[in-house]
Amino acid sequence: MQQVSPPPSPRARKRKLASHDPAPSRLKYRIERLKLTPGFRFATRVLLPCALGFGAVSLWFSAEENRNAFNQMIVDMRETVESRPEFQVKLMAVDGASAGVAEQIRAALPIDFPISSFDLDLGKMHETVVNMHAVKTAQIRVREGNILQIQIEERVPAVLRRGDRGLELLDDTGALVGPAQTRSDHVMLPVIAGDGAHDAVPEALELYKVTGPLRSRLRGFERMGARRWDVVLDQGQRIMLPEDNAVRAFERTIAMDQAIQMLSRDLIVVDLRLPQRPTIRMGSDATEALWAAKQE
Repeated sequence: MQQVSPPPSPRARKRKLASHDPAPSRLKYRIERLKLTPGFRFATRVLLPCALGFGAVSLWFSAEENRNAFNQMIVDMRETVESRPEFQVKLMAVDGASAGVAEQIRAALPIDFPISSFDLDLGKMHETVVNMHAVKTAQIRVREGNILQIQIEERVPAVLRRGDRGLELLDDTGALVGPAQTRSDHVMLPVIAGDGAHDAVPEALELYKVTGPLRSRLRGFERMGARRWDVVLDQGQRIMLPEDNAVRAFERTIAMDQAIQMLSRDLIVVDLRLPQRPTIRMGSDATEALWAAKQE
């Protein structure tokens, strides 16, 4: 006869249910919650792969032969790209410059064509060109057709300066343009001289504009003490202008000469340095004649 086991007691039944409880433990619950946080998901999906990849690359580059092979590969790739026909510059074009200045630019930039555009230092070339006295501004670029174009704006000579180095050409700002061979090559330009004359070129040009009937007798303008101008005429005559309002004082002198032919007489100096008290200095013949007239 089969024996029937007694039913488990309530305590045993409770112990059995507790051992098979499907609810997770506290630690497991916290781990599951951590996996669901954005920070943990970003770290496992992004940061961890990046860290592993960076570590692998660093380990590979730690070997010197690997580094040398990689650098050589970069050099080969660059040379392959730079040597392509579309990057080869074959000609130089200098626009806006006279023949002499263009020749100076070509001599200052000795480039062996063809050359890759990657090998051209346009910044250094621009600095070389604009440092030339005759060049006011310059633009350098590689234009269509693989041509190195240099667009030049030359300085325009405005005056001749006579100094220790001979005759030099200056533009209307007083910047040096270049040397001048003879005065006869630039008869249309006024001559300036004296200390600081190049710093007052604009004022000298204003004086030159109002010379009018005296222009045929004008020999030049001399800067005195780097403060004011003397107008030098032929026959040894000199008009001493004041520091301020020199152009107006010069215009009054020209008007007076037109009225009484003052400068046609035996005068050496017309001194206008004191506008309230202009004075004149006569020549020896005029002085003797005046003295004889007083004796009579």
